[in-house]
Amino acid sequence: MPDLFASGSNVTSLSPEDRRLHLRMLEAMLFASAKPMSEAELAAKMPEGVTVDVLLHELQTAYASRGVNLRRIGDSWAFRTASDLGFLLQEHKVEERKLSRAAMETLAIIAYHQPVTRAEIEEVRGVSTSKGTLDVLLETGWVRPRGRRRSPGRPLTFGTTNEFLDHFGLAAIGDLPGLLDLKAAGLLNANIPPGFEAPPAFGSEALRDDEEPLDGD
Repeated sequence: MPDLFASGSNVTSLSPEDRRLHLRMLEAMLFASAKPMSEAELAAKMPEGVTVDVLLHELQTAYASRGVNLRRIGDSWAFRTASDLGFLLQEHKVEERKLSRAAMETLAIIAYHQPVTRAEIEEVRGVSTSKGTLDVLLETGWVRPRGRRRSPGRPLTFGTTNEFLDHFGLAAIGDLPGLLDLKAAGLLNANIPPGFEAPPAFGSEALRDDEEPLDGD
């Protein structure tokens, strides 16, 4: 296998020498990490003043045609097997329990309408949502409580996590397929009520104006 930094590679053209070193440092940290690393985590270990986001995109380009690719997962980055080579690792995958239809519908609603409360999920589905359904999604790590709605009763709001993006191979929530595609696949059978739209392409970490933090609960 050719060295990424050998003569003629994408990275060799990056100068001066300290830039090449910075790329190698990022590469080493990402390879060694067991989970995706955020740009802030990477920057904290780099020399002061290094433009981490630019270097990450350069590494991503360098690895685009290799057996592993550098992928953005929300605000984090990780090396993952190239999608066209996934079949080579099939025998090493742990068989996971399939989510129930109710859990799949609930997950889809949370993904597209976050931040969303349990009552809003039930409005979309047209049926009540059991606590067990939400518990299963919380246990997978794909869903998290975001905050509380600024409304009577202060109901919890839910949203997706970086683990959700990583599992489904998404860089951001904006990469989700359209709602019509989900309905065509049978994942959403209910009519979408007015006012429910897909979330914006930017990250969903920050609380919105109608939410307040969970701190103090």
